[in-house]
Amino acid sequence: MSVRELVVLGTASQVPTRHRNHNGYLLRWDGEGILFDPGEGTQRQMLRAGVAAHDLNRICVTHFHGDHSLGLAGVIQRINLDRVPHEITAHYPRSGQHFFDRLRYATAYRETVGITESPVSEDGAIAATPAYTLETHKLSHPVESYGYRLTEPDGRRMLPDRLAAHGIKGPDVGRIQREGTLGDVTLDDVSEVRRGQRFAFIMDTRLCEGVEVLAEGCDLLAIESTFLDEDEQLAVDYGHLTAGQAARVAQEAGVRHLVLTHFSQRYSEPDEFERQARAAGFEGELTVAHDLLRVPVPKRR
Repeated sequence: MSVRELVVLGTASQVPTRHRNHNGYLLRWDGEGILFDPGEGTQRQMLRAGVAAHDLNRICVTHFHGDHSLGLAGVIQRINLDRVPHEITAHYPRSGQHFFDRLRYATAYRETVGITESPVSEDGAIAATPAYTLETHKLSHPVESYGYRLTEPDGRRMLPDRLAAHGIKGPDVGRIQREGTLGDVTLDDVSEVRRGQRFAFIMDTRLCEGVEVLAEGCDLLAIESTFLDEDEQLAVDYGHLTAGQAARVAQEAGVRHLVLTHFSQRYSEPDEFERQARAAGFEGELTVAHDLLRVPVPKRR
């Protein structure tokens, strides 16, 4: 059975706490696993969450601050130790190539798995499979940072009442799906577009065009909300979002399920992030993330 869910491995920002590990997020998308921003301690969090190196197909790094990338060394070495049999592709800002190189070869180990390096240097699609297209958009942070967006291709939903009205049944249903017509009946006559699901991952950034583009129409959006609204100036100064800002972006973009994460260690009351997000007008499903949480992608409408 296919599984589409976000496994939250860590939710702290620059400094971990007793209850929050550094960043780390695994998106399970049917048979694939995409690991986002593996911060320090990610390998151990994977163990606690029941995530194996064999589950990984891609690693996506938004930027090379330590809380988003220091776990790369351990994860890559674990991939090699476990001799993962399939290709793994790593996406990261091209401007941070020297950081990626240092982390990939931080210590001595036996390299048994070829990791395909696919650095990012501009907005647009970076990977396309039958199951999804993966694209990036630049964000606004003191170091170069990119957010990621996964989009499933649109499909078709067959409509039983229209099929029956045209007398189409049995093997002819499959035939019209494959060929697009059956006699005088077209596929549009007996079906409708089934919108593909969309997921976005937005970490360290101020408000910018990239945030809006990535969030647009998402079924599930994981987004940083490092600060509460009363510390908005700090957010601007250091290149981050507040809970209210993230929620307003999500509401305007039509996001169905909003996941707030990447919290500053200065705050000990997570419920305040939810209160401020609701006060900002977000009306969809809302989750304030905690470590080892699993968040399912909403079912299609």
